Amino acid sequence: MSAVECRDNDLVMTTMIPSETPRLNVADRLAESARRWPDVVAVAEPTRYERRNGRRQRCYVQASFSELDADVDRIARGLVALGVEPGARMALLVRPGIDFIALTFALLRCGAVTVLIDPGMGRKNLIRCLEDAQPEGFVAIPPVHAVRTLLGRRFARARLNVTVGRRWFWGGVTLGQLRKLDNRSDHVLPTMEADDPATIIFTTGSTGPPKGVLYRHGNFDAQVTEIRDRYEIQPGEVDLPGFPLFGLFNAAMGVTTVIPDMDPTRPAQVNPEKIIEAVNDWNVTQAFGSPAIWNRIGRYCEASGKRLLTVRRVLSAGAPVPADVLRRMTACIHTEGQMHTPYGATESLPVASISAREVLSETAEQTDQGAGVCVGRKFSQIDWKVIRIVDGPIRSIEEVELPAADEIGELIVTGPQVTREYATRSEWNARSKIADGSRVWHRIGDCGYFDSQQRFWFCGRVAHRVLTQEGPMYPVQCEAIFNSHPDVFQSALVGVGPSGKQRPVLIVERADGAAPSDDVAIDNVAKDDTALIRELRRRATAHRLTQSIRHFLMHRSLPVDIRHNAKIFREQLATWAERRVEGRTE
Repeated sequence: MSAVECRDNDLVMTTMIPSETPRLNVADRLAESARRWPDVVAVAEPTRYERRNGRRQRCYVQASFSELDADVDRIARGLVALGVEPGARMALLVRPGIDFIALTFALLRCGAVTVLIDPGMGRKNLIRCLEDAQPEGFVAIPPVHAVRTLLGRRFARARLNVTVGRRWFWGGVTLGQLRKLDNRSDHVLPTMEADDPATIIFTTGSTGPPKGVLYRHGNFDAQVTEIRDRYEIQPGEVDLPGFPLFGLFNAAMGVTTVIPDMDPTRPAQVNPEKIIEAVNDWNVTQAFGSPAIWNRIGRYCEASGKRLLTVRRVLSAGAPVPADVLRRMTACIHTEGQMHTPYGATESLPVASISAREVLSETAEQTDQGAGVCVGRKFSQIDWKVIRIVDGPIRSIEEVELPAADEIGELIVTGPQVTREYATRSEWNARSKIADGSRVWHRIGDCGYFDSQQRFWFCGRVAHRVLTQEGPMYPVQCEAIFNSHPDVFQSALVGVGPSGKQRPVLIVERADGAAPSDDVAIDNVAKDDTALIRELRRRATAHRLTQSIRHFLMHRSLPVDIRHNAKIFREQLATWAERRVEGRTE
C-alpha cells in the first residue's frame, strides 16, 4: 500500500492506494452480456408508425447484445484511431437511443472520460458546465457543434470532434466515418482499472451551481451490483427507462432497454399513451422515472382504467414520491408488482430504498404529521452516519460531532458507489467531503434522523432549513402538513430575513391549477384562494412545527429542476417571497 496526500482548499485527504488496483472497465459488463445472451435484444428505439392489418403500429429499430457490443468495439477503436487517449475528456451530447448507449460504452471502453450534461438545464447552464469541464472533444448532434464553433474561444481544447448526424462546416468526423476508422489500424484498446476516471456527471444545481462529479469505473461497477441485487433484477427482463442513463445499467445486467417516446428534459409532460404502448409492445417488466412521470401516468391510468399489466417493478428517484403517486402506480401495474423509491444523490447513488408497500402501510401517515419522508434502509455496501449540522467544512472524521437524541442532523455516507471528488468546482471538495484514513465520506447535504429500525427520515436540505429566532424549521417536515390538503399540489417553505431571525413563508401551488393569473400575495388573491389560505392557516396553528408561519403566498407553478421536474428551487422562491413580504405584516 502507498499513501497519497491530496490537498484541496485546505482539505487534506490521505488515500491508501493498493500497489495493484483491480483491473476493471464497466464496459466489460456489456461484453459479458453479449457473450451470454448474444441474440437477445439489448436496445429497442421507437421510430415511425405503420399501418398493418388495418391497425396503426409502432416500428422499432433494434440491436442485440452481440450487435451492440460489436458496434461499441468498432466505435472505441475508431476513437483511439482519432487520437482519443485514456483520460481525455469527451463531451457527449446526443439524443437518447441506440447511438447514445453505444457511444457511452465506447467512450468508457477506450478510456476516455465522458462528460455528461443534462441538456434540459438550459443553454446558459449547459455552456457554463462545458466550460468548467474543458473537454478535449465533442461527440454531439449538429446543433451542439454549431454552438461550439460559434463559441470557439471557450472550447479551444476541443480538437477531437465527432458529429452524430450531418456534418457541416465545423470539421472532425461523422459517426459513420468513425465506425470505419478502426479498419485502417491495429489500435489496441487500453486496459482500465477500478480507480481510473470514467465520467463526469453534473448535478442539477438545486442548491448551488451545477458541479461536475467524477465517477470512476469502480463506482459504476458497484452501482450496477447494488441495484441488481437489491431489486433482484434478472437477465431477460425488459426495462423502460425515463432517465437515459438507466439504459446503461440495463445493458450491464443483461436487461433489454426500450427507449420511451418522450422528451427526457420534460418528464412532467410525458404522453401516458405512448408509455402504455411501449409497455404493451415489449411486455415491459420494469420502468424507471421521476415522480413527475409517475404522477402523470398514474393519474391517467386511474381516470382511464388502463393498466401496465406486465410491469412488476417501478423505480422512482430524484425527489420524495408522494403517497398518492405510490398508491396510483401500485394499483395500475401487475397485481404482484411493487414500486420502490431509491434514495441518494448524483455524488452517491444508491444509498437507501423503501417500497411503496412499506410507505403506504406504515410511514405515509407519519409523514403527513410532520415526521419527514422515510427513504428506507441503506444498501448493503453503504456506511452512513447522521452528524451534527455544521455549515462550514469538516476536514476529517475526528471533527464530526453526533447530534443529541432528539436532534435532526446531516447525513454522511461512504462506500464503493460514493464518489470521492468533484472534477469541476473543486472548491466544493472542502465543503462536501470528509477525510477518514483510506475512506472519504460524502456530505449529502440532507437533514434527517434514524428511527429505531435504522431507516433514514429525510426532513429537507441543509441549505433550505429556515433559521428563525425560535430555532430551525425543516421544509420537508413542514410542507407535508399542508401538502395533504386536497387543494394543494405542492408547497415550499422558505425563510425571509437574516439568518437566525428569518420569518417562515409558505408558498402554495394549487392542485387544480386554479391559482390567480399572476403570482400574488394573500392581500389580493382570488376569493377561492383566500378560503384555501384560511384553511392552511388553521392547519399551521394546530401543529407545533408550523405554528410560527404567518405568511402564505400563492404561486402559479413552483420552479423545479429539469432533470426530474420534482426538486423545488427554494432559493429562487425565497427571493420572490422576500419582495412580497418585506415591509408587510399580517
